[in-house]
Amino acid sequence: MKTIELNTGIDIPVIGSGTNTFGKENKDYQGTINGDTTELAAAIKAGYRHFDTAIAYRNEAVVGKAILESGIDRSEFFLTSKIPGTPEYTKDAASVKSAVESSLSALQTETIDLYLIHHPWDNVEEIAAVWAVLEAYVDRGIIKAIGVSNFQEKELSYLLDHSRIKPAVNQIESHPGKWNDGIIGYSLEKQVVPEAWGPLSRISDSAKEQLTKIGDHHQKSWSQVVLRYQIERGVVVIPKSHSAEHQADNLAIFDFSLTDEEKEIIKGL
Repeated sequence: MKTIELNTGIDIPVIGSGTNTFGKENKDYQGTINGDTTELAAAIKAGYRHFDTAIAYRNEAVVGKAILESGIDRSEFFLTSKIPGTPEYTKDAASVKSAVESSLSALQTETIDLYLIHHPWDNVEEIAAVWAVLEAYVDRGIIKAIGVSNFQEKELSYLLDHSRIKPAVNQIESHPGKWNDGIIGYSLEKQVVPEAWGPLSRISDSAKEQLTKIGDHHQKSWSQVVLRYQIERGVVVIPKSHSAEHQADNLAIFDFSLTDEEKEIIKGL
């Protein structure tokens, strides 16, 4: 698996698996947690070692369970979780600490590789205060890297200017039709690795048709072309699938490259 070195010095796999509907009844985001690790086990078997969860997903414990059940050493995995940007979790230092400790307990791990603020809120000074608590966990080696999610330039620039440990990652929505080139470019400029959630979602039929034509030249699917485009421009991708076949396909993107002409077409979708 190809990796990118974060500004903290640790490596992040360029492909991870989203998990927000895993371990839930009817594979529904709002579904009751049922503890089913089928999709996670399939992903691990396919070769995934990077998993993305969150307190808001309610399934950190399912991810932790799957890793233990795999029999593979914890050190082989890169785990991301997120603290919600809501007062229940951010109102004071004790609330932030409680959130982190709950994630550690649910994941059944002594360390978390990457911990994100799930989304920004209006008070950037409060965001910086939450960040300072997370920095202390990095100092202690409990969290290896910290970052943000869904931050635009305003919030990210403030945090960059008012933090001791710079954000390592900015996880944002990015897919054909909504590449979010502006914040991706800004993040890269500031040595913050952009990470795409939902990279294969909300894609129009016309975009799929053009992507399929490009994929045919490389004997690849439209979805593989999308993921390849993202990693070629320095973006980590977090696709999600309940299908073992599709999970494997999403990893099979390291044996081809896109031409400059193809990348210009994709950029314009």
